[in-house]
Amino acid sequence: MARWTFLAWAMLPVTTLAGCVDAPPSAPRRPVRMVSRPVVQPIPPSAQTRACMIGLRRENIGYAPVPDQYYGAGCSTLGSVRLSYLRSDRSELALANAGPVTCQLATTLQGWARFGVDRAAQAILGSPLVKIETMGSYNCRNVAGTARKSAHATANAIDVSGFLLADGRRVTVLRDWRDADPQTRAFLRTVRDSACKRFGTVLSPDYNAAHRDHLHLEVGPARPLCA
Repeated sequence: MARWTFLAWAMLPVTTLAGCVDAPPSAPRRPVRMVSRPVVQPIPPSAQTRACMIGLRRENIGYAPVPDQYYGAGCSTLGSVRLSYLRSDRSELALANAGPVTCQLATTLQGWARFGVDRAAQAILGSPLVKIETMGSYNCRNVAGTARKSAHATANAIDVSGFLLADGRRVTVLRDWRDADPQTRAFLRTVRDSACKRFGTVLSPDYNAAHRDHLHLEVGPARPLCA
C-alpha cells in the first residue's frame, strides 16, 4: 500500500506538467486602436456669439449652431454655424458646399451677398442672384508655403467660386475673370471690390495663380489685404 501511494505522488507532477503542455494556447489579444476625435466643449456660447446669432435670426438667415470643437494643431470651430441659405432683398439665396463658419463670417457674408453681389448682378447683368457657389470654409491647414495657420483652420474664411443668376446664367471666377464680355468682368470685379469693404482679407485671381478659381474671403484681426 505504501509503495502504491509513493508511486501516485511521484507521478503527480508529471501529470500536471503534461496537462500544461497539452493545453491549447490562448488567443492573442488584438491591439486596441485609439481613434482621435475632436473635443466637444460642453460650454455655452459667449455673450458675443449669442448676440451674433440673434442678429442672424433677425436677418432671417437659415443656420444651425455648431458645438465648439478643438481639433488640435491650432484648428477649431468656435462660435460657428452652418449656413443653409442667405437672403437678398426679396428672397432666399442658396449657398453651395459651405461648411462651418464663424458667426462673424456668416454675418459679413450675408451683408456682402445681399448688398454687394445680388444688387451688382441686377445692376450690371440684369438678373437677380439665386445661389453662391463655394469651395468650402473650415479646413485644418497652413497658408500654402508657410508654417502659419490659415484662417480656414478656425472657420474664419470661405472660398467663393461662382454665382448662379435667376435667368440661368452661371458666372464662375475660373472661367469668367478674364471673359471677353466686359459686363461679366465688371460684375466679378465689382463683387470683389465690395468684399474688400467688408472682409479683412480678399484674394482674387489678381493676387496669384493659387486663387485663379475663387475669391478668398476672410474675417479676423489680420492686417487688411485686398488683391
